Amino acid sequence: MKNRILVALLVAIVLALPASAQQGSTTQNQPAAQSAPATAPDQASSASSQTVGATGKQPLQPETRQGFWGKMNPWARKKYVQRQTEPIRDRVNELDELTANNTKMIKDVDARAQQGIQLASAKANEADQHAIDAGNKAQTAQQTATQANTRLTTVEQVVGNIDQYKATTQTEIRFRPGQSVLSQNAKTALDEMATPLKDQRGYIVEVQGFSSGHGQAAIATSQKMADSVVRYLVLNHDIPVYRIYVVGMGNAPVPSASTDDQAKTKRTSGGRVEISLLKNDLEQLSSNATPAAADQQAQPK
Repeated sequence: MKNRILVALLVAIVLALPASAQQGSTTQNQPAAQSAPATAPDQASSASSQTVGATGKQPLQPETRQGFWGKMNPWARKKYVQRQTEPIRDRVNELDELTANNTKMIKDVDARAQQGIQLASAKANEADQHAIDAGNKAQTAQQTATQANTRLTTVEQVVGNIDQYKATTQTEIRFRPGQSVLSQNAKTALDEMATPLKDQRGYIVEVQGFSSGHGQAAIATSQKMADSVVRYLVLNHDIPVYRIYVVGMGNAPVPSASTDDQAKTKRTSGGRVEISLLKNDLEQLSSNATPAAADQQAQPK
């Protein structure tokens, strides 16, 4: 019985201690609460002077109230702890969201900057390509102008010398006295001279007949021998008649090569025909025009 009374007294004392401690804390907090209105303006001015955080809100203020157990009750419930940590958790979430937004903005700015750099680089490359194309076209135009100038100079020279023919080859055909028929050797010599003339331009053939004798008889004989040569060239080698100039010289004196100052002449003995091939610069102009036309066709448009 006595033990039960002793235990009851101890329990009553233990239960009375928190109540007395709570009354002491309330009496201590009453002067602070009474003095709170007097310091409210000072707190407001100090709060306004504090630095605003990254979230645009004032920094969290620590709880200054002291209880019997200190700042944290060791037997505090879960809801109490959640209520105390909820502002901190909200600020952390706001900071995470702000960091994510800033990261997204930085990535967007970087993407736009990279896109602008790539666009500027593409424009610069395109401008360089246009400059290269323009340089190539200018070079091609310069080459074309040079070729045209060269060709014009050549044409002027050819036109200036259109009636200037130069002897290239000479062939002599011998006839027996009183005959105008071509021998086999004479035909072979004419073939060697006339075969390269196919599809050529800018040439003429000069045929001169010479015969021994006197007067019109010699002229007629020389004309017949020259005509036989012309007939062979026209029929066997398709040389146009307008390119052949024929004349019967009869027994006209022919200059002979001599080292003396005075040229000596001699008259023809027997019958012969001299064929001279004369050319101007038209063939050369045609050969120069063919490569120029090929170059123009080969150039890209």
